[in-house]
Amino acid sequence: MPDVAERPDVLTLDNFIGGRWVKARASEYFDVHNPASGDVIGRTPLSTSDDVDAAVQAAAQAFPAWRDTPVNARAQFLYKFKQLCEQHFDELARTVTTEHGKTLDEARGSVRRGIECVEVACGAPSLMQGSGLEDISAGIDCHVFRQPIGVVAAIAPFNFPAMVPMWFLPFAIVTGNTFVLKPSEQVPLSQRKMVDLLNKCDLPPGVVNLVNGGRDVVNAICDHPGIRAVSFVGSTPVAKHVYTRATAAGKRAQALGGAKNFVVVMPDADFDRSIAIITESFYGCAGERCLAGSMLVPIGDAHKPVRERLVEAAKSLRVGDGLQPGITMGPVISAAHREKVVGYIDKGVAEGAKLLVDGRQTRVEDRPNGYFVGATVFDEVSPKMAIGREEIFGPVASISPVKNLEEAIALMRAHPNANATSIFTSSGKAAREFAKHATASMVGVNIGVAAPMAYFPFGGAKDSFFGDLKAHGRDGIEFYTDKKVTISRWF
Repeated sequence: MPDVAERPDVLTLDNFIGGRWVKARASEYFDVHNPASGDVIGRTPLSTSDDVDAAVQAAAQAFPAWRDTPVNARAQFLYKFKQLCEQHFDELARTVTTEHGKTLDEARGSVRRGIECVEVACGAPSLMQGSGLEDISAGIDCHVFRQPIGVVAAIAPFNFPAMVPMWFLPFAIVTGNTFVLKPSEQVPLSQRKMVDLLNKCDLPPGVVNLVNGGRDVVNAICDHPGIRAVSFVGSTPVAKHVYTRATAAGKRAQALGGAKNFVVVMPDADFDRSIAIITESFYGCAGERCLAGSMLVPIGDAHKPVRERLVEAAKSLRVGDGLQPGITMGPVISAAHREKVVGYIDKGVAEGAKLLVDGRQTRVEDRPNGYFVGATVFDEVSPKMAIGREEIFGPVASISPVKNLEEAIALMRAHPNANATSIFTSSGKAAREFAKHATASMVGVNIGVAAPMAYFPFGGAKDSFFGDLKAHGRDGIEFYTDKKVTISRWF
């Protein structure tokens, strides 16, 4: 068997700097695996701070001309990019499934969400408009203009390789900034393809740059004096690290962290419809998403019917390679993450939670080396248990029954994370009370995954988000621009 680096079917990634693909100054590489098979499909260079500096220098050189390009002309590049993404839609989705593991339908949905961000950013000529007022005093006028801030960067997670970078890239460049992207070293292939497509739009060299790598690249981005703002999505500990380090270096920062999302079910809910939605929330993308349901909180008499239906639904899921038809749940991202998720199931059993469906021994015959964990259901989970307290990021549902809505809200308030939450009910009063008092920033009513569309802000609260302005929508425009106030008088 030849060395991985010499195999023709294994792609060694390059960085994209100044309008061309260039070899990284790396001495180490990270193997990219297909999670469904365990096969190595790529090698990510663990780039250095010198690689980051080269990307920043290219972005800084491109900034003056790009900043002076009319906003409607900048938007035209994104229109072209959207068209190319549509033409290569299925190829992008297959790439996402191959490197991440989610089912092909889930990958298609994530690519569609990424394209929607591009569509919204195309509206920059309207979204960037300022304001003005004549005669704030006799003969004096005041105007506010939005201006780009310079070189900006984004650090993306592994779970949505085509979508999450698009929360930032189109908004950053359409507002006149230049951009440096660091994809997750575990899933670099989707962004390689998307940057290739962007490059076919004749975007000026240096406007968009990509640097592959790991922790050293993250720290170099946070520290580099030429970068004015940093966007991040990932776990809470790393989000806190990025936000603290970037702001200490004088940058704007928005860091989206982890979650422990509570899904509340009232006794008056439509159980059959609700459980179908809840099942997708907990087990879609194998639970590897920051809006996935984690704690299922049935209220009063809802406990038994919710539990029975969820157990039945969990057992009916078909686990396997996400590229194969009929598969409803793919693998988790890596062997190490599989062991982490299995470890949480072990902890749940040890701490006394009632295991109703056990996914630890799930195997897929034609993919014996895949990183599969089956859908798992625990009942009688206390918030003091590890599975009730910590983010698992896998297909594990923890049921924690309570007596009333006040107790459910109290559970959420006691938890340090507050990303998303949902309630299933037919009561408008209960839904209003829940939405008003829930601590999470994204609230669903009879919605399992409370994911805002690209024209609304995306981000949590408490330890799920560090910063002021959230991702995409008008917040994205605000984050990537400075408001310049001009006060004028003419004699």
